[in-house]
Amino acid sequence: MSVLQVCPLLPSVERALTEGYQAVRLFERPGFLAAHGDEVVAAVTSSRFGVTNEQLDAMPKLGAIVHFGVGYETTDLAHARARGVVVSNTPDVLNDCVADLAVGGLIDAMRRLSAADRFVRRGEWNHPLATKVSGKQVGILGLGRIGRAIARRLEGFDMKISYHSRTPVGGVSYQYVPSPVALAAEVDVLVVATAGGPATAGLVSAEVLDALGPAGYLVNIARGSVVDEPAMVAALVEGRLAGAALDVYADEPNVPPELLDVDSVVLFPHIASATHETREAMGELALRNLRQFLTDRTLVTPVE
Repeated sequence: MSVLQVCPLLPSVERALTEGYQAVRLFERPGFLAAHGDEVVAAVTSSRFGVTNEQLDAMPKLGAIVHFGVGYETTDLAHARARGVVVSNTPDVLNDCVADLAVGGLIDAMRRLSAADRFVRRGEWNHPLATKVSGKQVGILGLGRIGRAIARRLEGFDMKISYHSRTPVGGVSYQYVPSPVALAAEVDVLVVATAGGPATAGLVSAEVLDALGPAGYLVNIARGSVVDEPAMVAALVEGRLAGAALDVYADEPNVPPELLDVDSVVLFPHIASATHETREAMGELALRNLRQFLTDRTLVTPVE
């Protein structure tokens, strides 16, 4: 019986996998599956790498794919389920840090904080005026756990909050808007917090960006695939959007070079969950999923 570590992970997680499970590090032994794939019963991976269908099919006894991260779009969930493989992720433990970064990016983009920092470092002082944050209208695309955490924080800025999700969300007072275009048309800031994957690819289209308009701001802490990146880049470069805060990109780690010198855009290197506390909590939950699967074939946080 083997546990497979697909990709590099948090050092504490790697130590636990090595010491507790003698996990095989696939990224260091690329030929392992061809010779020993029939020995693997569980695979531990990250949201970035997932498990490819080719890898999955090389492991006939695989029973579980454990993701370090809330996203799992890099694993073909339908294919895994057709094979009887259960899949887990690490929800909830990263909600606060992702929401914090979304709000921080929103404030940075609207008040031009990073741009002002660069201004001072160049020896300048009379920085151009920015945009007020408090009291603005904000639209949240995807009112799941993270989207609701973002909304709660923005309430403290006296913002009017509306949202679009596949279906209206019960138990919230925020206004539901029936389409991304309609949502973008009525807000000052559009915050993208929906899941990634084929179902949401290009959801923030050129039409949505046009509806947001030259006074509108875009914040994306979801996945780069959710936004039509060429359309977004063109809108920012041409001044058809007021600004953006981006933590994710379509082809990570590659950032569109056209944005590197655009002062109205704040660029983060996919760090929304990148705090010591959150990453350790993610690792602990991933290991709990692995341990429980190997004990009784169930998961703590299965993907539904």
